[in-house]
Amino acid sequence: MSAYQYQALDHKGKLVRGVLEADSPRQARTQLRQKKLRPIKLAEANHQRVTENQGLRAFFQPRLSASELTLITRQLSTLVQSGLPIDECLQAIADQSRKRSMKALMLQVRSRVVEGHTLAHSLSQFSSTFSRMYCAMIEAGERSGFLGQVLERLSDYIEQRQYVTQKLKTAMIYPVVLIGVAIAVVIALMVFVLPELIGIFSHSERQLPLLTRVLIGLSDFVNEYGGLVLLIAVILFLSFRRMLRVKFYRLKWHQFLLRIPGISGLLIAVDTGRFASTLSILLGSGVPLLESLGISAQVLGNEIIKSQTIEVADSVREGGSLTRALSSSGYFPPMMVYMVSSGEISGELESMLSKAASAQERELEITLGTVTALFEPFMVVVMGIIVLSIVLAILLPIFELNAIVR
Repeated sequence: MSAYQYQALDHKGKLVRGVLEADSPRQARTQLRQKKLRPIKLAEANHQRVTENQGLRAFFQPRLSASELTLITRQLSTLVQSGLPIDECLQAIADQSRKRSMKALMLQVRSRVVEGHTLAHSLSQFSSTFSRMYCAMIEAGERSGFLGQVLERLSDYIEQRQYVTQKLKTAMIYPVVLIGVAIAVVIALMVFVLPELIGIFSHSERQLPLLTRVLIGLSDFVNEYGGLVLLIAVILFLSFRRMLRVKFYRLKWHQFLLRIPGISGLLIAVDTGRFASTLSILLGSGVPLLESLGISAQVLGNEIIKSQTIEVADSVREGGSLTRALSSSGYFPPMMVYMVSSGEISGELESMLSKAASAQERELEITLGTVTALFEPFMVVVMGIIVLSIVLAILLPIFELNAIVR
């Protein structure tokens, strides 16, 4: 069966949209007529089946937000633990979904389950929505017979990841807004205010102070070439983003970021904490260690740390200990390595990884709070220096004129 999106007219001539399941377009039209609807448009839902020849499939597949994914996972966990069959659980979620794309997605997954595929395989057909880690955990839950509990842990994990991501975004909002406002104020002064105030000095026969001359030159440059500079900056930014799609340049850029003091520590804390939390929940769900290491490496953002994590997985595959592999990488904090070592010795690796991830998240939160607290006075000082320079550039010629008059 497939899911079809339709547009039809009811008995009052009102346009109705929706999604339904059918074996063929003809059967879908028959179902609509049975509901006393006159079909106008009927098309298979835009959730394509994954095949290796569909290179652009991920571009056309829908993307659920973290909150929507959490909601679906939580609902599925509750329904599965209540004893309902998987296909009925998916049907119930689809019926409750108000968003048409989400409903179509659930019906497409259900159609694959009805065809005899496992839930993990059915979800993996929509890789842009359900990550490799998500499908691996579902597969482990199906194999172990504890799918409901695994889904509950998975929903908790997604919520925690969403919380950490939101904290990072929130911490960045204030600095970005402050920098944007500062730049806008300086440009407004240069373009609209300074030409009027300093214009009277530019025609003076006396040589103006150096600071005033510099400010006049900057003001003239912004007025004459400001638009061109902005256009060039936009082109360079877009070119840079396009360049980062190439793995070679992305590696070089990430390597450069890891050499910047302050930023490198923040990036390492984010990725190592993400690695520990992902590995912990995968192991807790019954996914083998080697497979868990491979999946955990894929969720990291920095390509250099990701490659080091892949080397960790290779080292463990060759028979080495996880502790020694993490320690030799040089990117994982000593406390995390120590806790992993303790977990390997005691047989509680999952628990120790969870504690290590929590410790990393607390440390990251403290670091972000400190950086944000220091950034505010720093920007106040910088803006004070800029404003003072502008005021002095205006006042110095006035002081010289007063001195001449006296």
